[in-house]
Amino acid sequence: MSKKWIQTADWKSEKHVPVIEVKKLEDGKVKVKVSVGKEIPHPNTTAHHIKWIDLFFWPEGENFPIEIGYISFDAHGESAKGADSSTIYTEPITKFIFKTKKSGTLMATAYCNIHGLWKSEEELKL
Repeated sequence: MSKKWIQTADWKSEKHVPVIEVKKLEDGKVKVKVSVGKEIPHPNTTAHHIKWIDLFFWPEGENFPIEIGYISFDAHGESAKGADSSTIYTEPITKFIFKTKKSGTLMATAYCNIHGLWKSEEELKL
């Protein structure tokens, strides 16, 4: 049985594929926003949520990609125990800023606790 362990195409009713948005800053810096559920929200409940997002950059001409960053979304219905407590749900949105002199490929992966691993890629042209 052949299974695809990294998915790249969304479903109609909910979004899982990470969306990569790139903004070039001064001095060779790049600001990258990665989110899940930009157009159609992903469920964000204790039972169904995005657990983490990871961003890699593979510079042109290099042998290996570089991990830019990893963010874990740990509040899935957490609350402080007390009279004024509120329930907290972390939204799957993050930003990374890094400096590079090369163009290359950005790859974001996101993990849904029910539907597994998802990825997207975006070219970075300097």
